[in-house]
Order: sequence, then structure tokens, then C-alpha cells
Amino acid sequence: MNIVIPDDYQDCVRDLDAFAKLAGHQVTIYNDTVTDEDALVERFKEADALVLIRERTPITASLLARLPKLKLISQTGGGAAHVDMAACRAHGVMVLAGTGSPYAAAELTWGLVLSAMRRIPDEVANLKAGRWQRTLGMGLKGRTLGVFGYGKIGQLVARYGQAFEMNVLVWGREGTRQRAAEAGLEVATSQEAFFERSDVLSLHLRLNPETRGIVTAANLASMKPTAVLVNTSRAPLIEAGALEAALKAGRPGMAAVDVFDEEPVIEHPLLALPNFLATPHLGYVEKDSYELYFGDAFENVLAFEAGTPGRNLAEEG
Repeated sequence: MNIVIPDDYQDCVRDLDAFAKLAGHQVTIYNDTVTDEDALVERFKEADALVLIRERTPITASLLARLPKLKLISQTGGGAAHVDMAACRAHGVMVLAGTGSPYAAAELTWGLVLSAMRRIPDEVANLKAGRWQRTLGMGLKGRTLGVFGYGKIGQLVARYGQAFEMNVLVWGREGTRQRAAEAGLEVATSQEAFFERSDVLSLHLRLNPETRGIVTAANLASMKPTAVLVNTSRAPLIEAGALEAALKAGRPGMAAVDVFDEEPVIEHPLLALPNFLATPHLGYVEKDSYELYFGDAFENVLAFEAGTPGRNLAEEG
């Protein structure tokens, strides 16, 4: 099969153990993201199968209409909201997805929490510039960790908070609140109280029409001036423009994020703010996760070729 893999930023896919599964196939890998449809058509026009790295390249109806040879989209991870399923059905393109792991994202979340609270990036930069001890960070013990969303990642982050002797406070949908209460965690009385009380507030929600903009400007304005907002989920969970305005106003005092509205990011107004810490969407980007994600995606390619594919997402949505 002719297989195309876009968006391999680290140029690492060929070095994965899982890549051996594609032996005997023609594989083309691109290390950057392009958004121009003509450029995407040029890259994908000979492909029998695309292996997509999470949500880096949207697959639209107009793009699919120009890819008559495409038969399969094999998605790394479990979600494929960036793929037009109706168009895939119309063009006879099967969409297969694999599994994901919550650990890499939860670990990065905690790295951002520690980095922000203890001002680690600032002090690394200070030391390299010949400046010794210029900031006064804050510890975690005894402070309140707000976890917005109590799925697999949120549960891990809550456990990390408990290990650091933080008071864990949870908010989310009714089912989320019930699960948290059953686990013995405190549930906030309201979303407003949740934002007001949290010293560190971490978002762990899926992005959908109900959660888009669920964090409002008023929520952010109610946070403590010493608080840190952490977002390793999706940028549009926060009302458009609200985070920049909130950080400029000093409530919350700092934000640490791994996600942006449009990626990859070259320039962004948030990057100029001194109280903004960011990483380039690294939540799932580590060796073990990649072996899992790509191992599943490549197995799906082989199953499709053998005529034994799994669940076709295009037939469901």
C-alpha cells in the first residue's frame, strides 16, 4: 500500500519499533504541517492510506473530494473529530482509530504545575544569564488543586495532587461530580466557587459544542491573583480572548498551557506575556505513547489490507 504520514515534527516515526510493522509498504513521511488544500492534495494524491498524528491535519470534505485513491484513514489515538465522517462515508473512505494513554498528558500537566508554581523556567533563564535567585515561587502542600473534569487524565492529576498533600477540589458534569464524590474527593458547590477557591486549576475536558468556551472571562476574573491556570486539554475550552485579557489584568496570576487555538504556533500574543508559560502541545508526545499510538495505527493498516478491519468510525458519525 502507498501510505502517507504527515506532521511528524520530530522526524521520529521511522525510528519507532512499531514502524517495522509497515515493512514492505511504500511509506512517505512529512515533517511539517501545511494548511493549503492544494499542497495537501499534492502530498496525499497517491495515498491509499493516511496515518494521521492526532488532530494536526484536518481532513475536510473538499480535500477528500480531490483524493480519489484514498481508501483508509488510520488515526493515532482514539479520537477523530478533525475528520469529516460524512464525507468519508460518501467517498468510501474507512476511518479506523486506536487507543490512547492518559499518563503522558497527566505527567506533562504536573510538570507544568511545578514549573509554574516554582518559577522553574524563569530561574533556568536567570541562571544562564548570570542572575542568581530572582523569584520567589510557591509550594503545593496545603494548597487547593482544582480539577475540571474527572476522566482518566483528571483522575491521575488528582492523585498527583494528593501525593503532594494538596486539597483536591473537583468540578464538571453531574457524572463527573458523582465519580469524584464516590472517590472521596471534595466537589465544588458551583463553577463560580470552583474558580474562586483553586490555587492551581487544571482543565481536563473534551472539546465539544457543550464545552467550547465553558471557561468564561468572569470565571478567570474570579481567580486569585496568586493562582495558576493549567490547560493541557484544548484551547477553545476557554472563551476566545479571555485568557490574554485575564493575564493582563492579573487574575489568575499565571497560566501554563500546552494547547493553542491554531497549531503549530509561530507567533502568538500570549507568548509575549511574562506570566504565561507554554509548551508546544507535548501532552502525548513521548516515546511510550508514540509506540502505543503508532503500533495501533499500523496494525489497523495491516488489518484493512487483510480484509479484517475493526470498527469503522465513518459509519458511526
